[in-house]
Amino acid sequence: MLHRLVIRDFVLIDRLELEFPRRFGALTGETGAGKSILVDALAFVLGARADAQILRQGAMRAEVSALFTLDADHPARAWLEDHDLFDDAEEELLLRRVLGADGRSRAYIGAAPATLAQLRELGESLVAIHGQHGHLALMRPEIQRQTLDRHLGADGLARQVADSYRTWRQAQQRLHASTARIEALSQERELLSWQLQELEQLELSAESWAALNIEHGRLANLSTLLTGIGSACAALDDADQGLGRQVLAQISRLEALQAIDPDLATTIELLRSASIALDEASHALRRHAERLEPDPDRLAELDARLAGILQIARKYRVAPEAIPDHADTLRARLAELAEVIDLSVLAEEVQRARREYDARARALSAQRRGGAPDFGRAVSALMHELAMPGGELRVTVLDRDEAAAQGNEDVEFLVSAHSAQPPGALASVASGGELARIGLALQALASTGDRRTLIFDEVDVGIGGATAEIVGRLLRRLGTQHQVLCVTHLPQVAAQADWQWSVSKSAEAGTIASEIRPLDATARIEEIARMLGGTRITATTRRHAAEMLAAAGAADTPIRDNTAAEPAWSPQVLDRP
Repeated sequence: MLHRLVIRDFVLIDRLELEFPRRFGALTGETGAGKSILVDALAFVLGARADAQILRQGAMRAEVSALFTLDADHPARAWLEDHDLFDDAEEELLLRRVLGADGRSRAYIGAAPATLAQLRELGESLVAIHGQHGHLALMRPEIQRQTLDRHLGADGLARQVADSYRTWRQAQQRLHASTARIEALSQERELLSWQLQELEQLELSAESWAALNIEHGRLANLSTLLTGIGSACAALDDADQGLGRQVLAQISRLEALQAIDPDLATTIELLRSASIALDEASHALRRHAERLEPDPDRLAELDARLAGILQIARKYRVAPEAIPDHADTLRARLAELAEVIDLSVLAEEVQRARREYDARARALSAQRRGGAPDFGRAVSALMHELAMPGGELRVTVLDRDEAAAQGNEDVEFLVSAHSAQPPGALASVASGGELARIGLALQALASTGDRRTLIFDEVDVGIGGATAEIVGRLLRRLGTQHQVLCVTHLPQVAAQADWQWSVSKSAEAGTIASEIRPLDATARIEEIARMLGGTRITATTRRHAAEMLAAAGAADTPIRDNTAAEPAWSPQVLDRP
């Protein structure tokens, strides 16, 4: 249920905090006092569209917070769990939305930032707002279908059917698109296969490319290599001036001096190691030179291979060492094309999506066809209560020629306002008042069984007299199952409420001030009397108001004639022009 609503700088409201009781409550007051602003503020925090015009004049931002209490099995908990916002220990849920003067909106579910779409999705399981023209929307076929589905508890299944239909249609579109592109894709696949074959024939890797360049450089520069190696060997091994001979001579000289300075021993050992290394280097160079033999055939082969690789690299506009990576790219694209071109895979996807849609649509059809007669009878019974004796609502479920997102059938409400009238479409057989009563009955029954707070914003427009009292009883009965708030101008409706708030507005010192007061039993008599008698309230209208409240059983305390004391809780709502 809705527990608390806090509003800051919203339209005419400066600051307001409301705590909502259970059961059925009425919000009353003069036209223009600001009753519907509360409904608008609640719609705002539940994700309704809004712009900077909702900011109170002179304010920098508007903010609305709504605190809900959730029972252990409330359906909103499942949504919160699916979106990782669920805390099993929490019994309260806070929604908050802020709108700045620049038109930017921020929303929060608990402490977590949220999108407006998330607010709307979650809000659908928390509150149902029925506007004063809601009965007009009921003339639309899709609203009639949704009304039936909600009453049957099939709205979740209806969303699954719509999801399955979209999945099926998307699979069909992919299949059709692939079929239309099959020739072009086949040509692309053939070209890529030929290109990949050409690259694979090179048998090239980054390592082999480096090795080819080393081998080619060695054979192409063999004369230079041999000359250089020969020069190095001569410098190492010359009998008189070779490096090895010079190192040995220095070792002999230092050994003679070692008797004088024993610390030269370490240096002598280093020179001996150097002499051994020079000797090994000389032998290694000579062995390497012996292995270097001219091989014109191999050099020609390497020239041809390198030229072929460079030609392919230029052809595909990649560096030679990048050819292996380019081949991998072609393989990946070919794998994608294989999936796209394999129409059998796509066809099976279409069939699988269609089977899922058919299964869900059949289940939805069974619920609609099984529950439609009972729903029609229940609405008809309410129509009788609402001063439409002999009135009847028939819910027809008609097979569609082809599948659609809403399922395999259309739903249509046929109504007769009295027994002598044949059933017909809502728009053609019902007057404005009758349509309002039928709409209220439909809205009330469609909400049966869900766990939402129900808000009725002047849905009793066009109703009066004894029928208004019956409407009030209907809302009071709804209040035994739901938390219900009704914005109303009808005293017959307000008298049936379990609790009542009054909205009034006054102007002082250039400031418009509105006040919301919870009414006790005596204050309710005064407010109902005002609604009955207008500006002049007499003892007769007070007695009439007291009788209405007593008959409804709504008064919580004995009725008194004296003026009630000001209630302790009296939030102020200010608007500065």
